[in-house]
Amino acid sequence: MIDLIKKTLLAGVGAAVITKEKVEDTLDDYVRQGKVKADDAKIIASKIAEQGKKEFEEMSQTLAAKIQDLAANGTAKPDGRIAALEERIRALEAKLATPPSRAGEP
Repeated sequence: MIDLIKKTLLAGVGAAVITKEKVEDTLDDYVRQGKVKADDAKIIASKIAEQGKKEFEEMSQTLAAKIQDLAANGTAKPDGRIAALEERIRALEAKLATPPSRAGEP
């Protein structure tokens, strides 16, 4: 499970890097076309990077909280439904282990 979480986080970081490169490429195109000034492009890139960092940190905190919650629930005792089912299984196993009585035998 930990490997899956690591892979998910690394995929998220990879996506962030790709997104940053795409943003930079797009802003460079806008600067070349004269749609945006170079100084403005730097400011926009900085704001986008800052927002991405915030979102990544929030996601990391949320993920850490969920992992802690899962770990806490995974070590808890089974709830009443599971205990009841286990008892029913034991009763059925006991019935199967007992040979059937034949009619007319003492």
